[in-house]
Amino acid sequence: MKTMYKTICMLFVAAAVLAGCSKDDDGGSGGTAASGTVEAKVDGSNFTSLEMTSAASESNVGGASTITLQGSSTSGNAISIIINGYDGTGTYEFSDSNVFVNATYLEVDIDNPMNSQTWSAPYEDSGVVGEVQISEKTDTSIKGTFHFTAKNSSDNSLKEITEGSFNLDFL
Repeated sequence: MKTMYKTICMLFVAAAVLAGCSKDDDGGSGGTAASGTVEAKVDGSNFTSLEMTSAASESNVGGASTITLQGSSTSGNAISIIINGYDGTGTYEFSDSNVFVNATYLEVDIDNPMNSQTWSAPYEDSGVVGEVQISEKTDTSIKGTFHFTAKNSSDNSLKEITEGSFNLDFL
């Protein structure tokens, strides 16, 4: 009887441990971005930010942390990700049910800056449209991967941002 009790207890402990392992704990592989850059594919075309125009920042207000990741390319195009409520390495979804985690892709029109376009994720009625995985964070840097589908509110066009990774230093 004692052995059966121990077995049942061990099964409950194992079930509790497995239930506690959520997707939020998975920070991913860290990606392949070179130090100081953001890399991705935008609708299949390569995007690589310049080290001098890429950085991360962290702010803590009232016990809540916000992480901002940003990188701009030579053409001025940019990817930005904001995680409000950052609570450690793991996965954060871009979803219309949690607008505190968001991403943008900006295409700059150098000849006519007023014609620059922005695509944002999440957007109204989007559901889950991607995620950012923070695999490593130190006092000086942050690494991870991301992907998202973003919508332009001006013309409703979509951009697929895939194979994204970042390896950024904090300001």
